[in-house]
Amino acid sequence: MFLEHVVSVEEIQVDSRKIEVILDWKQPKSIIEVQSFLGLVGYYCRFIEGFSIIVVPLTKLL
Repeated sequence: MFLEHVVSVEEIQVDSRKIEVILDWKQPKSIIEVQSFLGLVGYYCRFIEGFSIIVVPLTKLL
């Protein structure tokens, strides 16, 4: 593990504990909460195929 990532010869993966935090995140109820969530998941966008398409509805809420 290096900087909260699992590093192997083949690839770099996100630590599964971090994914659990995102999955358990409470539904945002305010603009600040939506911004906070987008900031958190934005860090992981390189690991999520189609990330920009997935977050369009949340971004439109802002």
